[in-house]
Amino acid sequence: MKVPTLIVCCLTLLNACALLKEQKKFDARATDTGSTSTSAEFSQTKKQEAIHPEWLKPPTKPYALGPGDKVEIEIIGETGTRADTFVTPDSKLYFDLLPGIDVKGKSAKELREEMEKMLTRYYKQPQVSLTLREVSSQRVWVLGRLNAPGIYPLNRPMRVLDAVTQAGGLFTSRFTGTTEELADLSHSFLMRGGKMLPVDFQKLIRQGDLAQNIYLEPDDFIYLPSALTNEVYVLGAVTEPRPVGFMNEMNLITALGRGLGIRPEADLAHVTIVRGSLTEPKIATVNAKDIIQGKATNVRLEPGDIVYIPGSGSMSPGGFLHDAVNTFTRLVAANEGNAAGASHGTPIGVNLNIGSSSSSR
Repeated sequence: MKVPTLIVCCLTLLNACALLKEQKKFDARATDTGSTSTSAEFSQTKKQEAIHPEWLKPPTKPYALGPGDKVEIEIIGETGTRADTFVTPDSKLYFDLLPGIDVKGKSAKELREEMEKMLTRYYKQPQVSLTLREVSSQRVWVLGRLNAPGIYPLNRPMRVLDAVTQAGGLFTSRFTGTTEELADLSHSFLMRGGKMLPVDFQKLIRQGDLAQNIYLEPDDFIYLPSALTNEVYVLGAVTEPRPVGFMNEMNLITALGRGLGIRPEADLAHVTIVRGSLTEPKIATVNAKDIIQGKATNVRLEPGDIVYIPGSGSMSPGGFLHDAVNTFTRLVAANEGNAAGASHGTPIGVNLNIGSSSSSR
């Protein structure tokens, strides 16, 4: 009688172990047994805009003078006429007996010819020597994890890699004995006229894809953020669009709460999460309203995610992605550019629209 009892006990123990093993199977909707958040369903997007062939051609238009530019002027053969002068903030240039000349949009050659005509009132067949000595009116912004970030004069045809090189190249952790680059190339961007251009810094710098190495124009803004920054960006129809520090197991509702309030026009049914490269990101549209009401599971976030809350009346998920990326780049450009501009006494020329979903297209 003792043997059957032992067999029964063994079978019971084996069944219990099997049940325990089954209960501990991995659950993709939770990172631990106490988690109540899930991973959002992301879809991969394709680059909607290609590099324009004209962007890869050097500029043919001559340099146009502007405020702050320094020129050296002399009337050839007339002693005492050589002078170094600057273009004034109102785009005027003063020389010799001439009244202020409006130089806005004029090349050095056009200005020289105009001055020679005006100087015929005072000199016989005057010949003017005019040399551009310093460029201040045309510049590019090259900021972020670089060895020498700053605002650089656009005094010659310059491409993206030229600007990165002039800014000292990518910052590396040399002090820790490693050459690992500390720039987040997937979130790096180039902005022109308030719009992000489709330059892929991963392909350009890591893969040497020179099809991304476009020529720069005045006031182009290049930013390479730090790869060590753990933040989530909460943008759109929130009281204070801003980056918030990433916390372990951070979820969508926590991030929205740290955005300091949802605005009345917020469309919580179409909250957009953008993840990965800015040029070819992954996107998920989440119904945060259902999550708040307990009808859906909360969604986990990752460092670098962009959480965009559109306003009511927004058009489509495709439009949400466009607005999210452009709002992100404008916010970052404004914050970083204003800091750099303050140290240089230079205002940033970035068109901002970070509070709503109706970004200009």
